[in-house]
Amino acid sequence: MPKQTVMAIKSYQNQAQLLVKNYLFADPFIPYTSILGGILACKVAYDLTQLISNFYSKTYPGLTKIQRVEWNNRGISTVHAIFISALSLYLVFWSNLFSDELAGLLVFRSSPLSTFGLGVSVGYFVSDLAMILWLYPSLGGIEYVSVYSMWIALWLSFLLFVCCVTAVKNDGTHSVTTVEVIHHSLSGIAVAYSMFTGEAQLYTYMVLISEVTTPEINIRWYLDTAGMKRSTAYLINGIVIFLAWLVARVLLFGYMFYHVYLHYTQVIKMHIFGYILVFGVPAVLATMNLMWFGKIIKGVLKTLAKRQ
Repeated sequence: MPKQTVMAIKSYQNQAQLLVKNYLFADPFIPYTSILGGILACKVAYDLTQLISNFYSKTYPGLTKIQRVEWNNRGISTVHAIFISALSLYLVFWSNLFSDELAGLLVFRSSPLSTFGLGVSVGYFVSDLAMILWLYPSLGGIEYVSVYSMWIALWLSFLLFVCCVTAVKNDGTHSVTTVEVIHHSLSGIAVAYSMFTGEAQLYTYMVLISEVTTPEINIRWYLDTAGMKRSTAYLINGIVIFLAWLVARVLLFGYMFYHVYLHYTQVIKMHIFGYILVFGVPAVLATMNLMWFGKIIKGVLKTLAKRQ
């Protein structure tokens, strides 16, 4: 290769590195570039799920159009869940970003990495809600639009509690309607606020650890759709969901509320909206988690009884 060509390539590489360093990953731009990156990652995950499923799944070709959309969409949520739960576990338990030993109030601590991770999650929540509205009314009808309008009133916990109660079915499953929009709206608003302000990122990541249960939930749906509801894999998956849900969505939320109690003198120094989110959003999500956990217990017991 000519020396002039090599020098030209190196010049372009240096320019690209400067672009990434000074703009894409510069602190003022991280929230926006990470959101865009999250949206693009969702598109890539959707297309890859579709491509892989067409080649390697015997079930996928026989699904309806809406079932294929949900199949692909669950591929997106699985990728996001693995990414954000791993990052959350690292930042909360292994990094020293939120250590009590460091100077300064932990409720106002953030880093480029923590902000970037939250931005990717915002991109995911935006993408998922956009798909819900784009496919209206195929994925739930009017519930999507009516609950989507509650973005401006997410702190009204009682209203959200009533909505999630009416959305949970008696058989232990929940439709991809009101409950998921409430969950995504709550999560999206809280994560976006924490990302842009830098407030309460510790508690935001504590809540996001609960995404560790999402891959198991999606696997359960895939097994059910593939007609493997009576298989051993389905039973094992149910037990794993029970254990993961107990740790990540019940016990961990209790630990988070205890942590807030211990650091309440710092929490009250936050902006009023952030203060409401720290208490309101986890409270609503914890209530929903407990309701679903009760259904999960009933489902596991019913499955074990049938096996006997």
